[in-house]
Amino acid sequence: MMGKVFIFLGTLFFLIAGSSPSIGADVLTLEESIKIALERSLSVKSAEQEIKAKEFQERSSKADFFPKLSTSYTYTRLDEDTVNDAKYGLLTKDFSPLQTDTYEFNVTATQPLFTGWGLTTLRELASLGVDTAKIKKEAVIEDLVLNAKEAYFGILKAEKLEKVAIQAEEQLEAHLRVAQAFYDVGIIAKNELLQTGVQMAQARQDLIRATNLVEITRSVFNKLLRRGLDKEVKIEDILDYHPVELTLDQCMEWAELNRPEIKEVSLNVMSAEKGVEFSKSSYYPSVNLIGNYQRRADDALLGSDPGEDVDSWTIILKGEWAFWEWGKTRHDVAATRARLAKVKYLLKDIKDNIQLEVKKAHLYLTEAEKSIQVARTAVVQAEENFRMNEERYKQQVATSTDVLDAQTLLTQARTNYFNALSEHNTAWARLERAMGIGHEEERRR
Repeated sequence: MMGKVFIFLGTLFFLIAGSSPSIGADVLTLEESIKIALERSLSVKSAEQEIKAKEFQERSSKADFFPKLSTSYTYTRLDEDTVNDAKYGLLTKDFSPLQTDTYEFNVTATQPLFTGWGLTTLRELASLGVDTAKIKKEAVIEDLVLNAKEAYFGILKAEKLEKVAIQAEEQLEAHLRVAQAFYDVGIIAKNELLQTGVQMAQARQDLIRATNLVEITRSVFNKLLRRGLDKEVKIEDILDYHPVELTLDQCMEWAELNRPEIKEVSLNVMSAEKGVEFSKSSYYPSVNLIGNYQRRADDALLGSDPGEDVDSWTIILKGEWAFWEWGKTRHDVAATRARLAKVKYLLKDIKDNIQLEVKKAHLYLTEAEKSIQVARTAVVQAEENFRMNEERYKQQVATSTDVLDAQTLLTQARTNYFNALSEHNTAWARLERAMGIGHEEERRR
């Protein structure tokens, strides 16, 4: 009998232990949420495909340095008069004997030797294109991480405000019961009871809106993680205050070093510089080494009679230089220089905008920190004020209006506190994005 009990207890313990990890796994942390969003994001996948495309373009540009092989097969038919004139020497120039039907097979190899550094520049441009695509992916990831954090803290804020609305409704219900009891024994007038009922109805409306907001924020979160919009959401409550000790100058330095937008436009400047070099390559001649093998016969299968030589080969060193094009190359160089100047101005403008973005994010973060301190004190005071007015009302030394006003102040104080707490966490996430460190290990604490 005891053995069966031990077996039962062991089985029960195994089931509980086995099921506990799955229970914990239902609660998503912020890091897990970000990881899922990154793994499933179509924007990230699109950026990865763009990187692949640029890598293939880079390989294509490298292939231009190697010999190119081409082949051709040609069939030519001459009219009878031309053939006969050639046979009887009636043509004005010396011709070898002509055939009515001629078949020709060629294999040509072309090796570029010098292109005015044009091929080298194109390869460098393709390499910069790969680097730019990777930087763009970083920007996509940074934006997605920020969106995930905002959605995460949006849920926590909505849940806190829902609890505030529930507390307000419960407090008003308790006050309504006291007021009803006072009215039943004739202590208060009916208008005081009605006033409490109206306030109660408003609290229920506020709760409905708060509950609806929770559902909306969860749907936004699920969409970001590419889950079903109605999928249950359970997240870890990390809505708390953590002081940030970074100065504005430090934030500016981080942004200058890490913002992918600055890196991207800096690469665009380098690409524009390479574009100027490429346009200058037209000033120089091009040199190619060309090798050709040819087989020519009057047979479609290129067969030949014994002793007949139908094969030939040539090696050509070809230099070509377009030395006069009415200023075309000069104008092309001027156009690329103008584009270079444009990108440099754009880089400076982006740096100015990022500095403004960092400053605004830092100021919002500082504002949220100060608001938290004020709101926290206000909550303590509002709770004590509400408690005192409730006690005074029960002793009939305060009116129902005093209690309702105190309850409204308490609800507003709690709402302000959680709004400030949420704004603090969101402001830090935005400052991280502004500094370009949103997906790196946090450096603030």
